[in-house]
This record gives sequence, C-alpha cells and structure tokens, in this order.
Amino acid sequence: MDALPSLISDLAIILMAAGIITIIFKKINQPVVLGYILAGIIAGPSLNFLHVTDTENIKTWADIGVIFLLFSIGLDFSFKKLMKMGGTVFITAFTVILGMMSIGYFTGKLIGWDHTTSLFLGGMVSMSSTTIIIKTYEDLGVRKQQFAGLVIGMLIVEDLFAVILMVLLSTLAISSDFSGEDLIYNILRLFMFILIWFASGIYILPTLLKKVRKWLNEETLLIVSVALCLTMVLIATHTGFSSALGAFVMGSLLSETIESERMEKVTKPLKDLFGAIFFVSVGMMINPSTLASNLLPIILITLAVMGGQIFFGTMGMLFSGQPLKTGIQAGFSLAQVGEFAFIIAQLGVNLRVTSESLYPTIVAVSVITTFFTPFLIKASPKAYKKFTEKCPPKLMSYIEKLSFNPQLGNSGIKGSLFKSLASVMVFYITIIVFIIVLGLNYIVPIFDNMIANEYLAKSLEALIIIAAMSPFMRAIIVKKNKTIKRLLTERDMNKGILVGLIILRVFVCVVMTVFVLSSIFKTGYVIMTLIALAIIAFIMLSKTLKRQSIAMEKHFISNLNEKEAQKENARTIKTDVERDLLSRNMHLAEFEVSPESPNIGMALRDIHMREKYGVNIVSIKRGTRQINIPSGDEQLFPYDKIIVVGTDKQLDDFDNTISKQRYMTEQEEEAGDVTLEQMQISETSALIGKTIKNSYLRDKYNCMIVGIEREGETLVNPGVNVSFMSGDILSLVGEKEKIETLAQDYK
Repeated sequence: MDALPSLISDLAIILMAAGIITIIFKKINQPVVLGYILAGIIAGPSLNFLHVTDTENIKTWADIGVIFLLFSIGLDFSFKKLMKMGGTVFITAFTVILGMMSIGYFTGKLIGWDHTTSLFLGGMVSMSSTTIIIKTYEDLGVRKQQFAGLVIGMLIVEDLFAVILMVLLSTLAISSDFSGEDLIYNILRLFMFILIWFASGIYILPTLLKKVRKWLNEETLLIVSVALCLTMVLIATHTGFSSALGAFVMGSLLSETIESERMEKVTKPLKDLFGAIFFVSVGMMINPSTLASNLLPIILITLAVMGGQIFFGTMGMLFSGQPLKTGIQAGFSLAQVGEFAFIIAQLGVNLRVTSESLYPTIVAVSVITTFFTPFLIKASPKAYKKFTEKCPPKLMSYIEKLSFNPQLGNSGIKGSLFKSLASVMVFYITIIVFIIVLGLNYIVPIFDNMIANEYLAKSLEALIIIAAMSPFMRAIIVKKNKTIKRLLTERDMNKGILVGLIILRVFVCVVMTVFVLSSIFKTGYVIMTLIALAIIAFIMLSKTLKRQSIAMEKHFISNLNEKEAQKENARTIKTDVERDLLSRNMHLAEFEVSPESPNIGMALRDIHMREKYGVNIVSIKRGTRQINIPSGDEQLFPYDKIIVVGTDKQLDDFDNTISKQRYMTEQEEEAGDVTLEQMQISETSALIGKTIKNSYLRDKYNCMIVGIEREGETLVNPGVNVSFMSGDILSLVGEKEKIETLAQDYK
C-alpha cells in the first residue's frame, strides 16, 4: 500500500486537534480563535506532542486561509457604505489608529526592539478584532444598541486601513533606503489600484452576474466566486501588491452586487476551514517556553493595548460629537488585539524583518485581551457611572464641550459644488492616467512592432488611447455645468472662481492630451497643444460621444445602486424616516422570533409589547409575505422577522423576551417519539360498529388511523365515516405508549 502523503496526514492531525479543542472552547463559552491557536501549540513542533511532518505545506494552506479571510471581510465591506458613514466612524478610527500606532511603536522601543519591529508592533495593536467584538455583542445582547453600530462602522474603517498598512509595511520592510517620496508614491499607487478596479469592477461585474444569474446555483456560484477571488489575487501580485489586497478588493467589489449575500453564504465553509488552518498555523509557530522569557513585554503590551484603546476610543467618540457614555462603551469594546495582528505578524516573519520574539508575544497579548473583552464591555456602564460621580465639575464641563457635533466640510451649495467637482475630477483623472499608462506601455509597443509605417502606427496609437480617454475627459469638463451656469446668474457669487473652475477642467484635459501626443510623436509642445485643443473641441461638440458618455455613466450608476435600490424597495421604513427617528433618540431594529420564544402563537394584543417594553412592531416579515402595521389579532410564528421601533433600552429589554427560551411543561417533556403500530379489532371490541369520527381515537389517544386492512384489501387514509368491523387491522400513527393504551382499552 502506498504511503499517505504528508499533506493529508498533517492536515488530519491539525484539524483533529482544532476540532477537539474548539468544542471544549465552545462549551466554556470562549472564542474559537483562541481554541485554534491552542490547537496549533499542541500540534506544533515545540511540544512534539503530535507529529506534524511538513510545516511548509501547512504554511501554504495558511496563506490560502488569509486569502479567504480577506475575501470574506471584503464581501462584508462596501466602499459605498464607507463613504456614506457619518464622520463619527472616521474620526474615531483615525484617532485610535494614530494613537495606538504611536503607543505601539514607543512600547516596542521601550522593550528594546529595533525600528522595524516596533513599527510592525504599532500596526498590530492599532486594530481591534471585528470577529470577537461582534460575537461578544451578540452574546451580551447589546448588538442592537446605538454605540455597537458606531463601533462596527469604525471597525470597517480599521479593516480597510489594515489592508493598506500591510502593503506599506511590506514595502517598507524590503526597502532599506525607503524615503518619504517612496511612501507617497506607494500610497498613490495603491490608491490608483483600488480606484481603477473599483470603477472597472462596478461597471462590469453586476452586469456579468445579472446575465448569468439563472445558471448560478450554489455550486456554480461557489466556483465563480473563488475564480473571481483568485483572479484578482493574481492581478494584485502581478502588479506588485499582496495577495491579501487582491482578495479584499474583489470581495469589496462583489459586495456591491445583489449576489453578495449568496456568495458570502456559499464561501463561508471555505473561509471557516482555511481560516482555521491559518490560526492553527499561528499557534504552531509559538514555543511556550519562550513566553516565560517574554513575560515583561507581554505585560507591557497588554497594558498598552487595553489602556490605549479605552482612552483613544473614548476620545475619538468625543471628538466626533458623541456623548461620554457612548465614548466609554466604545472604548471598552475595543480593548483587544484583532486577527489582522496575526496576518501582519506572519508578514514580518515571512519577510524576516521583525524580532523572533514579536510573534509569540503578540499572540499571547491577543489571547489575554480577548479573554477580558466580555468583562470590559459589561463593565462599561458602571465605569461611566463611576467616572461621572468622581469627575471634577470643571473637567466634566470640558468633556461636554468636546462633544460638539462638528460639521465637516463646506456647507451650502458652493461647498457642495466644490466637493462634488473635486471627487469627479479625482475619479476620472485616475481612470485616464490608468488608460495612459496602459496605452503607452502595452499598446504603443504592439503597434510599433506590427505596423511598418511609423506615422500610421503612431497615429493609430494616439487615436486608440485618446478615444479611450475621451468619455472621461468629457465628463470632467461638463459635470456640474448646469449648477455653475445657475450660480453665475446670482449677484453675490464670486464669478471669477466659477469661471476659473471651467478653465481648470479644460486645462487638465488639454495637459493630459498633450502628454499622450508628445509621448508618441516626440514633437514640440506648441503644435501638440493646438492639436489637443482641437481634440477637446471635437469631444465637446460630438453628439455621438455625448450619448456614449451619458450611457456609460448611467450604466455605472445603475450597477452601483443596484443592490441598494433592491434593498430600499424591500424596506418597510424608508431612510429619511429612520433619520427622523434617530433625531428623537429612537431607531429601528430587526429581530427574529426564536422557535423557543414564549410568545409563539400569541396574538400581538395579548403580548402587550407597548405596555411592557414601550416598543411598537412596525412590520412582520414571514417568508415572502410582509405585514406592515400589523393588527392586534396578528399572531407570531417561529422565525418571523419583526421590525421594531424604540430606544436602546426598550429594544434591549424586548430582545431578551422575544429570544428567551420557552421551558417545556411536564407533559411536553414526557412526550415520546411518534411510531407506526398495528392493532387488530377483536369480536368483542367496543369499536365494532363505530365510525372513525365517532370513536374519538384521535382526541383521546392523540393518534391517527392511516390504514385499515379488511378481507385482504387495504383502505389507505380511510374517511371519517368508515365504520370498524370485527377482524379489521388498524394502522395507527402516534406515540407508542398511547397506542398500547388504546389497544388495552379496546381489546
């Protein structure tokens, strides 16, 4: 018999260890991530307890795990949603990131680590754990509260920053002469990569998925999802970025499609499997004997993480205009090290640029801080109460002044115009720059080699590149022109600024056109400028180009809004109503009725929701049916999704009831299994001559007659008016004990 490949035997060992340990961790109500790490320590080479022969194979599987973890995070992420989030999440996220990176860096230097290791440590401790926080919120029943929504929004910003940070740290680590100019260049290159793929992905992917939707069953959708993910991974690595960035970008692009929820569902088993292997591989790299020698760094970093996250999380919320209680609840929620720390640590190990002690140290810190997370979240209301009681009045007054609800950006039509034009120009200029780079590096060499006539080759090259640029240049020039013309008629408006905006946009397009022409034809700028002006004039006057440009823009916007439009149409309460409720310190929340809820089968008027909890049910979703403003006679059924309006406290109390387990009565506990039994009617049985209806067997014995054998024939599902005869063999379905009682009573 052939020997089993080491990959299979090693995988069996680590999954067996992971399975056993995580079941134990589930039983003691601890995060499974910690169980995976412990399983890795047990299966790792340091203990030599389980014999894993080839750790390189496991490392490859772990790399796949990182890809699917980032892809999954991307599917739950949305660039569009990110842009629509309030200033609170951005201000808090940047406050925490900058503060924690500084604390992490100086803590590393205090420990005695070098510059690069300290920088990696700063990146690791600057991000909290999305998985741990959401799981803890659900366990504690605070997921629907307002502060929890703000924290989760902030974590989305941190996830995006983590992906960017991985790219920057890897570039920094491999460049010994890394300078500020290199940093700016890499940030711009990263920005261009994300923006280009966002634009092209939104333009293509929703349309493509829409055309093939009828063939996308779960199996096909899984294959398509993985194929798209790995394709972007290849593109990202080919262009000099990490595979993790490619997976995240593709996930975020697919999150804008209406298939995103199905994709998330079908890829979840892959994410769970390979993610488990990744976290086990993290544990395999830990040597428990080294933890004792790193005890002081572990204690210092743990204190820095918990203290720093609480402080900067609270201050970030205050700076963004949130009240002190919300700030403290958010800060106490963030006091742990997230999963991205493991990925960044793995990056440092792979590049061999960090201290060997950093990896086991950060894992130990993560375990400790994760363990304390539920206790800190539960303690946050008490901490707020104690702080307000002990805080000096002057300091309390200063804190209240910090919470001032800042209005970011310019206000009014003029400020909105400048902001809109700036975003349009940045977006379209980035696309044009990408077209220019692509054209000059790929199209020009191809035509130079294919066409012998140099002038014809260069003319075709310029024509193709400028034709590809033209719809976007037209958009740069004409966007918001109607608003500008209207503002030009107002007396108090500075017309010089508006005219300058028009000239600036034309100038930018002329410069880009001149750059393309001069790069291809190698001639003087004066002639090229005149030709560029003629091209811009043609672009503005061409009706065909106008129709094409408008059609492209409509297609892009339609794809971008497809998922949101579908959700908005299905919404019971529209967005503007939700905003009005928030201004009244109330909000909507959706709950699923547990099949064990004591309210199952009860009419709404008998539950007395408004009297007991102060909440109102706005809508009930039952399968494909939606009941808006339900009447008091409407009953609740298992798995109904009910949309409720109320305050945080009211919704929390209501959730504890609607999700509460219903304890079985003694009669229900004694109920046995349903079985099929047969009984023959004797000549002296009291059933002879009675009909099924008049015998009341179903009511008395809780069983039903599904067949009667009579004179060699079988009556299947006999009618209620069929009479019993001597010698009939009854087929009865019910609980065995009750059927036996029936047989005893009617011998």
